[in-house]
Amino acid sequence: MRVRAGARDLHGNAPDSSPVVLLVIDTINDFMFEEGLQVLADARPIAERIRRLKRRTRRVGIPTVYVNDKFGRWRSDFRALIAHCLRPAARGRSVTRLLRPDRLDYFVLKPKHSAFYSTTLELLLEHFRARALILTGLLADSCILSTALDAHMRGYELVVPADCVAARTPEDRRRALALMRRTLQTDTTPSGALDMNVVLHRSGRKGR
Repeated sequence: MRVRAGARDLHGNAPDSSPVVLLVIDTINDFMFEEGLQVLADARPIAERIRRLKRRTRRVGIPTVYVNDKFGRWRSDFRALIAHCLRPAARGRSVTRLLRPDRLDYFVLKPKHSAFYSTTLELLLEHFRARALILTGLLADSCILSTALDAHMRGYELVVPADCVAARTPEDRRRALALMRRTLQTDTTPSGALDMNVVLHRSGRKGR
């Protein structure tokens, strides 16, 4: 997608503004944590659905921002994390290969659970003039929930497709989604049933 370069254009390769932004959280992951193999089994099919959702959002001009944990690698940048997770022996290689970001995507590294805590995400969302966020990735009851709480406090509308977030157990995911629906007024419609034009319209812009 070609866009006009200008004062608000960070790199010349992404929309100058979008009321909706897709966040892909902690999917660049080596799954070397307690119950990592269990989460990985859930994450593989979810990665396929996030990939399809990303294609659909891009077609209507919604940008993707990868928000990823540093995993304690304070000397690493995002490219180093991707390389680490693409190693032949890496547990999460299949997920990283499916969701590896491309040149149109943005990324933010985070030190803790929430995508907002001590990161540049809020400034980037201000650049986009975003009013709604689609949250996907890992884990529903941890980083997704923490990000959703912080986003809600900042006034963002929230969409968390139920089939695009992983957790350690199905029950953990169900509880987290139920909490977000009840407390944060989150739309948890599965990705295949999401109408991007409706999502954009709710946030102030009609789809193309």
